[in-house]
Amino acid sequence: MSADYDLASPGAAELFESLRAFGYDLPTALADIIDNSISAQARNVWIDMKWAGPESRIVIRDDGRGMAEAELLQAMKPGSHSPLANRSKNDLGRFGLGMKTASISQCRCLTVLTKAVGFDQALRRWDLDYIASTGTGEWRLLKRPDLLDDADHELLQGHPSGTILFWDRLDVLVGTAPADDDTAQKHFRERADAVKQHLAMVFHRFLRGCGAITIHMNGRAIEPWDPFLEDIKFTEPLSAETLISDGQRAEVKPYILPHHSRITADQHQAAAGPKGWNAHQGFYIYRNRRLLVAGDWLGLGIQKEEHFKLARIRIDLPNSADLLWQIDVKKSRARPPAALRRDLQRIARTARNRASSIYRHRGKIIQRQLGATEAFLWTHLTKHGKSFYRINRDHPLVRKVLDSAEERAPVQALFSLIEQTIPAPLIVINNAEKPDAFGQPFEGAAKELQLAMKAVFDALIEGGRDRVEAARTLLAMEPFNNHPDIVTAFLDKVARETAGRKK
Repeated sequence: MSADYDLASPGAAELFESLRAFGYDLPTALADIIDNSISAQARNVWIDMKWAGPESRIVIRDDGRGMAEAELLQAMKPGSHSPLANRSKNDLGRFGLGMKTASISQCRCLTVLTKAVGFDQALRRWDLDYIASTGTGEWRLLKRPDLLDDADHELLQGHPSGTILFWDRLDVLVGTAPADDDTAQKHFRERADAVKQHLAMVFHRFLRGCGAITIHMNGRAIEPWDPFLEDIKFTEPLSAETLISDGQRAEVKPYILPHHSRITADQHQAAAGPKGWNAHQGFYIYRNRRLLVAGDWLGLGIQKEEHFKLARIRIDLPNSADLLWQIDVKKSRARPPAALRRDLQRIARTARNRASSIYRHRGKIIQRQLGATEAFLWTHLTKHGKSFYRINRDHPLVRKVLDSAEERAPVQALFSLIEQTIPAPLIVINNAEKPDAFGQPFEGAAKELQLAMKAVFDALIEGGRDRVEAARTLLAMEPFNNHPDIVTAFLDKVARETAGRKK
């Protein structure tokens, strides 16, 4: 009697090639590996990216609890755990695919060497080229100790436990580029920098505070990137809320980041994050403190716009909410349940309105400090419903130039020409395409900034201000208020020169 079913086992070579197309890039792949290290209670993770052309290698090592041989064999099986199974509340995994799919998305040869307390070292390897060469379709998991050389084995010697992943044949990152290919090597290093930025963001809550872990990238500890600037006093946290859907809790807390005039240029640049200020506005979804989504309005019908870029909203989820929030295998996408959409829209609207008001009112504060007539070099005018920008004739330096000109007509004509030919359409297009690509005023031009600063300071003095009042005005005037360290150094120099004259 024939069976009522066929065995339709997938071919190993074919399925592995399909699994490589899950959509990982190098940073997300390495983040998935670190999840396993954290779940294994590692205190340190070391990532070494070694350039050697086709022999380039990535090694990820941790000092976690490691695995005995039977546990390693289970972990190397694709789909080693059911996503429906109950997990430890601190487990960062879900599908039982992460270590394998993340690794083979970047390399064709994955070797895992591990050691648990009281057990000998255990080794297993998935070699995609070897599997394809057999032509059998069998899932042949290699296990000979001589697959690694003595130096590799020694990395675990002297340690009670730990796990090492070796990624070889990095065809996605390196391909067949020779070791002396400078362009390929530069790309390799740029991807290493991208990894560092991504890990600093994804694991920032693990990299600080009590029980912090350390992630070492090519020998250097990665510093956390906090998207909410919680250590800066001008950051404004709004009220937290707990939302519940299908018995799953979501802790939501908005933060309004400071206007750029209230933080240093370095703080402003760092807070922009890997993708820039505009890209990083929105919701930040965490699962067990691990960041999944960094800056997204979650399909709530909200667009990313310049005036709302100070709004960042944290959502904390337990790992039991994975299915409800549609978290994907790569842990880089999540979607809120329909029952919470209206509440999230309400919270987003409140945060965005507050962020927008910071922009509007900060300009008014500067105007009140200085007087509207000299606050800015440019003034905004509206005529017949259209916007125009005009050089502020009451700005101290502009007034000095006009007053000292032998012929004012050519200067006025030059100002008018500049005003009428501002490439506004091009600026709008560039800002829409790359909203964070514009440089800050005097960025990387400290000498030019100092010259402009001195010219404005002299104009204020010549206009009748005493030095103290001129100094106070300069500190609050745009764009100098964005460079308080340079302004302070300049004013210190002026004070020393003044004291020298009095002697």
